[in-house]
Amino acid sequence: MDYLESLNDPQREGVINTEGPCMVIAGAGSGKTRVLTYRIAHLIQAKGIDPFNILALTFTNKASAEMRSRIERMVGIEAKNLWMGTFHSVFAKILRYEADRLGYPSNFSIYDTEDSKTLIRQIVKELQLDDKVYKPNLVLNRISGAKNRLVSWQEYINNPIYQADDESAMKPHMGKLYKMYCERCFRASAMDFDDLLFNTNVLFRDNPDILNKYQHRFKYVLVDEFQDTNLSQYLITKRLSAVNQNVCVVGDDAQSIYAFRGADIKNILNFEKDYPDLKVIKLEQNYRSTKVIVNAANSVINNNTAQLKKDIWTANEEGDLIELLKANSDNEEGKLVANSIFEEKLNHQIRNQEIAVLYRTNSQSRAIEEALRRANIKYKIVGGLSFYQRKEIKDILSYLRFVINQNDEQALRRIINLPKRGIGPGSVDKMIVAANDHGVTLWEVVSTIFQFIPGRITNAIDQFATMIKSFMIEVQKKDAYEAASYITKQSGLLRELYEDKTIEGLSRYENVQELLNAIKEFVDSEENTDKSLGAFLQEVALLTSVDEDKDEDNDKVTLMTIHMAKGLEFKIVYLVGMEEDLFPSQMMLTSRADLEEERRLFYVAITRAERKLFLTYATSRYRFGRLKSCEPSRFLEEVDSKYIKVNRKFQKEPILPPQTSHYAKSLVSSVNRTAPKQNTINYTHTPSDDFKASDTSGLTHGMKVEHPKFGFGNVVSVDIEGANRKAKVLFDNFGEKTLLLSFAKLKIHT
Repeated sequence: MDYLESLNDPQREGVINTEGPCMVIAGAGSGKTRVLTYRIAHLIQAKGIDPFNILALTFTNKASAEMRSRIERMVGIEAKNLWMGTFHSVFAKILRYEADRLGYPSNFSIYDTEDSKTLIRQIVKELQLDDKVYKPNLVLNRISGAKNRLVSWQEYINNPIYQADDESAMKPHMGKLYKMYCERCFRASAMDFDDLLFNTNVLFRDNPDILNKYQHRFKYVLVDEFQDTNLSQYLITKRLSAVNQNVCVVGDDAQSIYAFRGADIKNILNFEKDYPDLKVIKLEQNYRSTKVIVNAANSVINNNTAQLKKDIWTANEEGDLIELLKANSDNEEGKLVANSIFEEKLNHQIRNQEIAVLYRTNSQSRAIEEALRRANIKYKIVGGLSFYQRKEIKDILSYLRFVINQNDEQALRRIINLPKRGIGPGSVDKMIVAANDHGVTLWEVVSTIFQFIPGRITNAIDQFATMIKSFMIEVQKKDAYEAASYITKQSGLLRELYEDKTIEGLSRYENVQELLNAIKEFVDSEENTDKSLGAFLQEVALLTSVDEDKDEDNDKVTLMTIHMAKGLEFKIVYLVGMEEDLFPSQMMLTSRADLEEERRLFYVAITRAERKLFLTYATSRYRFGRLKSCEPSRFLEEVDSKYIKVNRKFQKEPILPPQTSHYAKSLVSSVNRTAPKQNTINYTHTPSDDFKASDTSGLTHGMKVEHPKFGFGNVVSVDIEGANRKAKVLFDNFGEKTLLLSFAKLKIHT
């Protein structure tokens, strides 16, 4: 068992303690995959357990394939007999074996998202409901949420709370849609992805003999990323391991960031309540990051109240301080990031693929992409299309292109039935034939449709042509931003996106707003003398005409959302957009639970970095076509200031908080050491009526000061060494904090 020699003590404990319930709390970079892999290999090699009796559940096929490959290298071909895979793949297999118990044939179909949406559209049409109210995304998300909570359509219809919710949302027929959707899926012998888990629970609940069979087959149950499980997955795990009690869950509550997908952090926080004799093993040594990064991450996550306490540490080098970059705008933020990446590559021989730029929302990629292109730095988008390749962006650009150039047939074909106006592919084909027969352009046929094609559809086509002609007139009178805003609104595309309140719909709406922001920046730039829409489209065309990588070069900077970055690591990480209402998101400020999830997301972002971390923010950002002032994120306050340095290298002016902020954002160091924790939660300071920041150049020990957020306190000490002057202040209600004086607004009281 040489493999045990390569493990540290807690890791070894997680491998060899195979009997009874076990929870491995695995901090970021602590080697959790190794522990899971070795534990399964240990069960087979040292314990002699038949691989057919081991069930290992993961969240991605990639993770499953990687673990199986590692195990196979350790134990040989026997690893192929493991029951290992994602929740959906494993239980789809079981459902095929036992399908007759649920009234399904064994060869039932599995609907993907598009299949489900198509079916919902058909049902909405049959019921003669408004498809703008009952949009497929919205209906499917509602049904999915119910299934993940194990709420059947029967329970949904008979539950007055759900009915009241739907009534208040002006969607009273949601229950009927859920019922018909389930009935139609059943009639078609089909299950969607949520059904695979929902029906597994039903199978085990209603068939004790089937449950008993699999309880005795799976003598050992292991679950990876347990913090990401929903109620349905948790109950399956609990039921299967009820007989042997040999259940091992591995996860990190500090990395639970998928509540919007139904994940319930209470599954890991309350696991011990279901298993009083639970053995808890904590993997606290981080092998990935420097001391600075690990300790900074700890200082952030310690602000969460709902967590399993652990002390993450590392024996790695101290490392560079986290660098804070301030930009005057999101466009400048992109330039700062590109300049910094260029310098890091030049000075430290870092490859592109060792660098990542992370952001909270996909729409933020636009400014970063443009700056990297201009700096000739190759990049790739992970988990999403390049900004200008996203459907909603291409839709808008197609409208703009066609208004400028009516010979652009591809643009016309894309927009003629967008939003839907009843002009189907058959009608378009007829117009194309007419254009070819008469030797004219497609637009000439469209704009004089009554001369070419008779029938009812001609009215819709004529209305479309009239709209385009009005756009052509407006473009002559307006600059690029005014014209684009007018076209986006009058075409109906913006309204359609705005009315879609799903996560995907909100993201698409944000992306369109970001496009309009880009056009506004183009118009506002003094460098651009031609402010017309045609000039902007020309710039975009040049910006996005990137040659294909013929050499399959993978050396590219990675751009992705923080959610997509989970489980990955990079030598250098840039975390951009550290501003209030962006990160934390404005949508996540309505409850403590939401805010704590945002903080965990910040923790995940920090811990992706191995050697160096940059945090950036802008004091102004284009939102909805207007330049708005921004406040630095509250999360910056929570990073211990001794791990941060303000980088002025690329700055043209001193770093100061925006004057329009409601209160200055300070960088604070330590977790509260003096005041009771409940005070920091309940106490809110209201600044004095005459509050005005004082000159702190003469700040000394013993002075009484007031901070707009932390209230009154006394100066403990002042550190004047180096560029970043700091002061330790003991606040009455928040304990001792270390503040960067270049950031903090303090009023000295005499």
